[in-house]
Amino acid sequence: MTSTLTPATHRASFSLAGETDARRAVDTLTEVFFEGDAAVAAFERPDGRWDVTVHFAQEPDRDLVRELVAGAAGADIAQTISFDVVEAKDWVKASLDDLVPVPAGRFVVHGSHDRARVPPNKLGIEIEAALAFGTGHHGTTRGCLLLLDHLLKSRSPRRVLDLGTGTGVLAIAAAKSCHAKSCRQSRHQPILASDIDSPSVAVARDNMRINSVAPGVRVIRATGFAAPDFAREGPFDLVLANILANPLRQLAGPMRRHLAPSAHVILSGLLTPQARAVVAAYRARGLVPVRQLRIDGWSSLLLRYEG
Repeated sequence: MTSTLTPATHRASFSLAGETDARRAVDTLTEVFFEGDAAVAAFERPDGRWDVTVHFAQEPDRDLVRELVAGAAGADIAQTISFDVVEAKDWVKASLDDLVPVPAGRFVVHGSHDRARVPPNKLGIEIEAALAFGTGHHGTTRGCLLLLDHLLKSRSPRRVLDLGTGTGVLAIAAAKSCHAKSCRQSRHQPILASDIDSPSVAVARDNMRINSVAPGVRVIRATGFAAPDFAREGPFDLVLANILANPLRQLAGPMRRHLAPSAHVILSGLLTPQARAVVAAYRARGLVPVRQLRIDGWSSLLLRYEG
């Protein structure tokens, strides 16, 4: 493992009540600070609030930062900004130290440094810390894996789609399960995995090769269901979508049009209070909830299409 010592950075942090305010603040800060001068990120917390963090290469003008945040989110929020310095650290080593193997049913998600810790009766999924989302340590990914494991004990879907694949962990799990069942290529076509983000597509393709499932998974860059690949390779017997609540609600209609009769859908990326609205959107399209898992404040759903 190569040591990657990240230089010390200056950080500004604050919290906002909702997604709209967080997006406005991020947009404002991104417009002012050039790429390389600052990195802006926003994350939703389990309680529904949003944390916004800005990392600066050089010590920032604090008054300017407060002025920008005040314009985007109000003077009261600007007064709550905290400034500190993040010391130099080998973040790669630190992240790997934290990424212990994660069991999820028959699956174990692990890094390359933990290959030997995967029990022989489990299906190891090797995922390194990367830019793409999904190492198995987040409650949404683990929830999806547990539901997938539950479903595949009684089902053997022929056409599988991993929508918003991130690191590719769910597609890898489905492909390894198929291999463990000795699925015949004449019955099971390659899994289709898609992501809107080009770096995620590259990471996912690398992970397919690392996990020896590349021939059984095709990874594409696509937004929603717009690419012709979905119509060509569907309708799908199983769709996996670990995204976010709002995009999942918007995708309910397009997804239904790409489902085979009696198909199953596994959804996650939902804070538990958001699950009811997502279920309602899919129930309106003929999908009924079968099972719901709650892990660390996040919900994962298994639904069946009755169309």
